[in-house]
Amino acid sequence: MDNQLKKQVEINIEENIVYLKHELGVGKNFDVIHLDVEYAEKKMAMFLVDGLINDNLLHLLLKFLAKVKKEELKGNTLKKLLRSEIPHVEVSSNDDLNQVVDIILTGQTALLVDGINEVIVIDARTYPVRGPEEPDTERVVRGARDGFVETIVFNTALTRRRIRDRTLRMEFLQLGRRSKTDIVICYIGDIADPEMVHKLKEILSDIDTDGLPMAEKTIDEYISGGYWNPFPVVRFTERPDTTAAHLFEGHICIFVDGSPSVMITPVTYWHHLQHAEEYRNKPLTGAYLRFVRYIAVFASIFIMPLWYLLNLEPGLIPDQFDFIGPNDKGQVPLLLQFLLVEVGMDMLRMAAIHTPTALATALGLVAALMIGQVAVQVGLFTNEVILYFSIAAIGTFATPSYELGLANRLVRIVLLLSTALFHTPGYVIASTIFIILLARMQSFGVPYLWPFIPFNYKAFRDILVRAPMPLRNRRPRILKPKDPDR
Repeated sequence: MDNQLKKQVEINIEENIVYLKHELGVGKNFDVIHLDVEYAEKKMAMFLVDGLINDNLLHLLLKFLAKVKKEELKGNTLKKLLRSEIPHVEVSSNDDLNQVVDIILTGQTALLVDGINEVIVIDARTYPVRGPEEPDTERVVRGARDGFVETIVFNTALTRRRIRDRTLRMEFLQLGRRSKTDIVICYIGDIADPEMVHKLKEILSDIDTDGLPMAEKTIDEYISGGYWNPFPVVRFTERPDTTAAHLFEGHICIFVDGSPSVMITPVTYWHHLQHAEEYRNKPLTGAYLRFVRYIAVFASIFIMPLWYLLNLEPGLIPDQFDFIGPNDKGQVPLLLQFLLVEVGMDMLRMAAIHTPTALATALGLVAALMIGQVAVQVGLFTNEVILYFSIAAIGTFATPSYELGLANRLVRIVLLLSTALFHTPGYVIASTIFIILLARMQSFGVPYLWPFIPFNYKAFRDILVRAPMPLRNRRPRILKPKDPDR
């Protein structure tokens, strides 16, 4: 955190101007503007960052100041300027020049007046921002089409639009000694566990770094621990309705300026498998969609290693299922085929990210020819390998959480390798270690596999089946909500 000593604003405006010009690099930075003006026969100076200021609003405020007469500022000049002569909602004063420097760099305007030992701060910011759009990774057939953007004020406003509870808290802080990134901790005071809120604030306050170049992902690595554990212990969402739903349950959300993703804490493994689409349909339809998603996700982890095991040990295959084995194992060992297709899929995914939209169709055609029929015809892959990998890939893409999908893919590769090395014991032991790893994980004190481990029947039933909203009259007990009833 920033430990700069306080620099008192001087009565003499020239001393303040010299200090601010040096600290802000006026003359070296083309976008930092210093403007000397004179209103009501008083020397004044303005400091601002070009591109972060609403020009029309600032121009209007200057017109009002130009009409101020000398006699109107007699007496308490600062008080009169703040209360009557600057017609703006967000206007304040500050007597610490070091804080004023940081304030200017956030996009606010500083007004210095000769003879006043405080700086007037005018919040006339406007950030370059795109309009709220539906997130690409969290689309729904029916439902809201707005999504978070890169401006923190817009994101908090989208959340408040859905939660008008008077105890909704948006607590502001800054992280990064140099970046001074704006962070907001959001929770509903009458619901969220105070101890959990306090613990999260302490963790965030202890972050000591010069900047947050990757925004929320940098914070995630600081607060999650277990650096080499691929499974996410926070959930990311770009949907305001999903954020509101978790706040009503008692979760705590973290907004980071510059990122359209909001971090939800604490979460379990099952939170990463839920999607807004389930709640935009009738309960029975939503329950079916959730069930299909569970099948797809777990198939993406276990079906390829299991099929590979059955090929290594054909005696495990019942007679009625003897058709699942490969008719032709091809010219390349099966394990190498699986590893090649895994790496090839990741290469395709990265290529798709960097490919212009106009060329995406051509890329898809090349990929289909390269990994599909031609690869089978030349003997690189067998038909069964393509089939089972396609099932695994579909399950990966059906995973609502992008981070969890990548983690499951790494688990699948480990299962394949352990099965290749130790056959049945390798598959069983690796699967057991996978479950134990998840069971030992925690997200801010909440067991990662709750309510499966430790087991809670009612909560686990709600996890497996999308319950009708009128029947969901209790908040998750594991969050220790102050108000358990909905």
